[in-house]
Formats: sequence, C-alpha cells, structure tokens
Amino acid sequence: MRRVASVCRRESRAPASDAGVPLESSAHSLQDLLFMMDFHCAALLLLGSLSALSVSAEQEVENLSGLSANPDREIFVVRENETTCLMAEFAVKFLIPYDVLALNGIDLITEQASVSIPRGAQIAGKCGNTDSELHISWINHSFTFRIFFSKEKHTMGSDGKAKEADVWKMNKVQLVYDTSEKTHFSSAYNPGKHTASTHLLSALVTPAGRSYVCSAQQTLTMISSDHQKGISVYMYDTQIQPFDITSDFVFSEPYKCITDEREQLEQMLPLVLGLILGLIIVITVSVYHFHLKLSAQQPPLPRDRSLYKNM
Repeated sequence: MRRVASVCRRESRAPASDAGVPLESSAHSLQDLLFMMDFHCAALLLLGSLSALSVSAEQEVENLSGLSANPDREIFVVRENETTCLMAEFAVKFLIPYDVLALNGIDLITEQASVSIPRGAQIAGKCGNTDSELHISWINHSFTFRIFFSKEKHTMGSDGKAKEADVWKMNKVQLVYDTSEKTHFSSAYNPGKHTASTHLLSALVTPAGRSYVCSAQQTLTMISSDHQKGISVYMYDTQIQPFDITSDFVFSEPYKCITDEREQLEQMLPLVLGLILGLIIVITVSVYHFHLKLSAQQPPLPRDRSLYKNM
C-alpha cells in the first residue's frame, strides 16, 4: 500500500511541457493525463485495500485431537484474526447402511458400516455473527462431516414472564460419504458418493455466550440420498461453542444438557438419602442416650411400700 501511494505521488507531479507545444494545448493534455493517473492510482489503492482486508480476515484451523486423553474424542479449533471463534470437542460415530449383492447375485442385502473420525482429519470452518460452520474431512475426502450453527432470538420463561434472549443452536448436520471407499464399505453395490442431511434440526440450544456440555450420548438421524436410507449419528463427551468466545482456546461458562443434570441428580440421590438416614440414626441415638442419662440421675423407687411415707 505504501509503495502504491508513493508511486501515485511521483506520477502525480506535472511533467515538463515540450517547448514546441502551445501552452493551452499543453494545459489540456496535462489535465487529461493527471485525470487518468488519478483514476489509475485510485484503482490500485482500492485493490490494495481489498487485498489487505482479505488477508486480515483469513482464518486458521487447527486439529488438536492429539491433546485429548480420550482417543475417540476430537478437538477442533477455528481462529479468525488470531482469536478463537469456534471450538468443538466431541466423540462421534456414524452407522451408515449400504447395499451389497446377495450370494444368489440377484437380491440386495443391507449392511452397516461403523465409521469414526480418525486423528489427523482435515478441517475447515466459517465464523460469523449469526452463522458458523465446521467441516471435517478424512480418508482423502471420502467422508466429509459438516455441522452448521445459528444464533437467534428465543423466547424463554413462562407464566407471563416470557422474554426474548439470544441463543445458539445446531441447526443442521450433513455427511457426504463415498461407498467406493473399501475400508468401511466392502463389496458395496453400485458404489458412489451420497449426501445425508438432517431436516428442521434444532439441537444443543444454548444461551449466547456459553458453551454446550454433555457427556451423555445423543442420537441424530440423517436421511441419505442413497434410497432414503437413515444414517444414525451418535455424539457424546461433547463441548461446543461456535459464537462469543472471549478467551483464546478457552470455552466460556458451560451449559449442561438436561440428560447430564438428570444423571447427576440420580447419582446424588442415594448420597442425599444416606445422609438423611444417618442423621436420623444420630438423632435417635442421642435422644436415647439423653434419656438414659436423665433416668440415671433420678433416685430409685423403694420396693418396700412402707418407705413411701418417708418420700
């Protein structure tokens, strides 16, 4: 940009007029020349500004799955302007039905391929104010898993106290897979690429500015272009945040899924009941001990009834 500006400054200097050219003709020629040079310089400056803008908005993607203690859990990060804008940690498995030819060579049999994302998968991403995406590809793009997120206004509360609040959610997942890939699809009939997608998905609804956390397994179903077959997606050990990350490589305050909260309550219930039972036992023993102590301090009643007169 500085080089373009300096060139424009040099070119904008008025060139010396030829001695044989009339002064008026020279002035008109000089004005036309300066106008053309100014237009040329403005175009160069505009192109330079757009180039600098595209460089500044360039995104980085990182696959940090090697840092996970769980070999099945993946860690993906999308960064923009040297700041994290999307983070996702999860374990996922796909059950993909596909057709194979029966032994009689006529009928078709449906088999199922179990597919997981391997370490070293390639990722791409997109960050926006209201829409974000994460794309994961592996085995030479034989598989591409895309997750789409959106942020919107959501009515929360009831009993006349409802109010609108910003939330984000997973609004679509998509899997592109190639049944000609021999590792997972053995002897697939009529192999080729297919696309499976969800329809009208609204999952992982989370208040804006927080990350979604869920250890429990969640199941999604996608419909494939391969004869409308249903593909199951199993996600677990999940923590995702596609918007409003305030610290680099750090999730914001977690928002637990209902399943985790229910399981946590079920785990705590026996402990709470045990504490209550223990407290009842302690109170009972204490009352009994106090009663014995009180009884020991009272004088014993005489067996001879004649002694009652002296009491």
